[in-house]
Amino acid sequence: MAKEVRIYTKTGDDGTTGLIGGSRVKKYDIRLEAYGTVDELNSHVGLVLSGVDDEQTKIVLTDVQNKLFVIGAHLAMDENAGDMKKQLPCDEHDIELLEKEMDKMFETLPKLNNFIMPTGCQVAAFAHVARTVCRRAERRIVELAEKTDVDQNLTKYINRLSDYLFVLSRKLNLDNKVAETPWITGGVR
Repeated sequence: MAKEVRIYTKTGDDGTTGLIGGSRVKKYDIRLEAYGTVDELNSHVGLVLSGVDDEQTKIVLTDVQNKLFVIGAHLAMDENAGDMKKQLPCDEHDIELLEKEMDKMFETLPKLNNFIMPTGCQVAAFAHVARTVCRRAERRIVELAEKTDVDQNLTKYINRLSDYLFVLSRKLNLDNKVAETPWITGGVR
């Protein structure tokens, strides 16, 4: 019988964590900030997924979650990870999938003439939160890329994902017959 994996290891009690490859770093290391934010993003995408009815969107978001899990693992690898590090977390096909999905949504969305507030129906608001976490993940990954090698497609994918989440939020509002709230310069008086 296989041994059950325990959640607690006690190895991080000293404020460090192990990377894939064996090295240990402080828990505030930029690498942990990057893959921790990707993990947070994945949870927010799961929240969006829980409120989606459209089957195609469910398929895309499930694919996104799987991709984010691989991206997080890739970011958690140190230089000692060997051949695992050579396995790329995403490629042009993954980026193109998000672009094609956005193109399909644009066919039904009204033209955007001004900025909109990140609100609407609940699932659209969840998509907006996921989008902002995605942007933070992108900033952390770009910062990490200044210190170590990060595949360029990974950064492109995260950038495109934030665009996808924005367009998805608009589509979710449209599907749920909730009007978008335009940003009013100077606020409401």
